[in-house]
Amino acid sequence: MLVEGATVAWVGPDEAAAAWTREGDEVVELEGRLITPAFVDAHVHLTETGLRHTGLDLHGVTGPRELLDAVAARAVPGELLAGFGWDESRWGGAPVPTRAELDRAAPGTPVVLSRVDGHSALVSSPLTDAAGLRDLPGWDEDGWVRAAAHHAALDARWAALTPGAADRARRSALHAAAAAGIGTVHEMSGRWLAPPGDLTALQRLAATEALPHVVGYLAERVTSAEQARAVLGAAAREGAELAGLGGDLTVDGALGSRTAALRADYADAPGSRGALHLDATAVADHLHACTLAGVHAAFHAIGDAALDVVVDALEAVAADLGVPALASAGHRVEHAVVADPGHVRALARLGTAVSAQPAFGATWGGPGGVYAQRLGEREQHVQDLAAFAAAGVPLAFGSDTPVTPFAPWAAVRAAGFPAREEHAVSVRAAFLAHTRGGHRLAGRGHPGVLRPGAPATYVVWDVQDLLVQAPDRRLSGWSTDARSGTPGLPDLSPGAPEPVCRRTVVDGVVVHDAPWSDARPDTPGDTP
Repeated sequence: MLVEGATVAWVGPDEAAAAWTREGDEVVELEGRLITPAFVDAHVHLTETGLRHTGLDLHGVTGPRELLDAVAARAVPGELLAGFGWDESRWGGAPVPTRAELDRAAPGTPVVLSRVDGHSALVSSPLTDAAGLRDLPGWDEDGWVRAAAHHAALDARWAALTPGAADRARRSALHAAAAAGIGTVHEMSGRWLAPPGDLTALQRLAATEALPHVVGYLAERVTSAEQARAVLGAAAREGAELAGLGGDLTVDGALGSRTAALRADYADAPGSRGALHLDATAVADHLHACTLAGVHAAFHAIGDAALDVVVDALEAVAADLGVPALASAGHRVEHAVVADPGHVRALARLGTAVSAQPAFGATWGGPGGVYAQRLGEREQHVQDLAAFAAAGVPLAFGSDTPVTPFAPWAAVRAAGFPAREEHAVSVRAAFLAHTRGGHRLAGRGHPGVLRPGAPATYVVWDVQDLLVQAPDRRLSGWSTDARSGTPGLPDLSPGAPEPVCRRTVVDGVVVHDAPWSDARPDTPGDTP
C-alpha cells in the first residue's frame, strides 16, 4: 500500500511496489503483519471513560468489602470521589453497600460511584446533602440512586471536575481508542453525560493533535425544525460540529439497574417494569423536527416498551412526511437490546439504523447472566443481531465505553459467536459493522475500506492465525468470495488470540505507535 499525505494512492502486489516507489519515500516493512481499515466506535462517552482511567476504577471489584476498601484508600474529606464500573451481578449475591457503609469508609467525603451501566449510582451522605437528592424521584435511603436523583448526583460530579482533570480524562480516552485500533468515535454528549463544553473541547483536541476523529451527537430534545437548526447553530458557534441530535437522548434506562422500560415485570423484581423518560409524542416531535432540519435523530432505547415508543413515533412521522423522507434522514436507535421481531421489521421498513454493542451480550448474556436474571424467558430476544442483519437494518457497532472497554476485535468475536448461535452474524459482517457501518451511520463520506483515493486511516496488527479454510459459515464470511476460503482476516473463533495493535494511522498521521517486537507470532500459509 502506498500512502501520499492523507490518502491511499495505490494498493497492489509486492512485485509491483517498486514501480510506485520513489527516492526519499519511507518504506515500512510489515513482515507479515496485517493491515486493515481503522475501526469506528459508534457509541462512546470519552470524558467519563478517561475519568475511569485516571480515577477510581471499580470494574474489577469482586464484592462489597473490596469496593469499600477501594473507596477508603482514595477518600479525602471534603473532596469529591468519583468511581466507575461496579457490578453487583458478579458478586455472587452479596449485598450492595449502603450509604451508611460508604459514610464509614469515607467520612466527610462526597462519594458518587456509578454502576457499570451508567444508569444508577451509590452516593454518600455529604454528596446527598450537597446535591439535594432526598426529595427527588429515584432517591433511596440506602444511597442507591436512579432517575432524577441519579441525574442530580451526576451534575454534582461534573461541577466538581476541574479543567485540568477534564483535559487529562479526554486525552486518556482518545489515546486509549487509538491504542485499540480505533480511528473514529461517535461521542454521545449532553447534560449528565459530560461537563459543559465537553464536546467542543473534545473535537478541538482531536483536530489539533494526533488523535482519532470525534463525531459529535448531542442529547438535546427539540420540537421544531427551527429549534433544531438553532441548536446546530449554537453548537457551531461554540466550535462543535454535530452529526445528530440525540445519541443518548434516553427513552429508558438499563436492564442491570432495572430502569429499562419493559412491557412485563422484571423476572427478578415482580411489580417493577422500569420507567419511560419520553413518550411517543415527545419522540415523534423530535424525529419530525430533525427530519425537516436534515439532521440525524438518535435515541437510547433498551427495553421492549421503550422500543414500542420509538417505533410508534417513527410510524407517526412516516405517516406525516412519508417513509422516503424519514429513511433518508439517517435516524438511529442506540442499543435496541430487547428488540422483538416486530421492532426489527419496523426499523427495517422505516430505514432506521441500530447502533449496537456486542460486548453487552458477551458480558451479561447467556444462561445465568444478568439478562436472563432480569428477563427470564424473554432473554431469547436479547441482542438478536442476526435478525437485524437479515432484515436489512443498517448496523454499526461500538462499546458504550466506559460501560464496556474499547475492544473492537472482541466485539467482532462476540457478534460472530454469541451465547445463542441463532443470533450470530458472519464475522465479516461484524467487521464491516464496526468499520464501514459507523461511517455510514454518521453520514460521513469515508468509505471504510483501503483503496486508491480513500483516506489513509488504517491499523497495523500482529496476528496469530489468518483464516485460510473455514468450515464454519461465520468464519468463511471473511473472504470476499465466501466459497474460496482465501486468506482474509484473523481467526476469531473462541479461544483464538486477538490481534495486537501496533500502529494506528488517521488521515496519514500516526496516532498510536507501539514497539514492534522482533518476536513474531507464527503465521501459517501466506502472509498478508
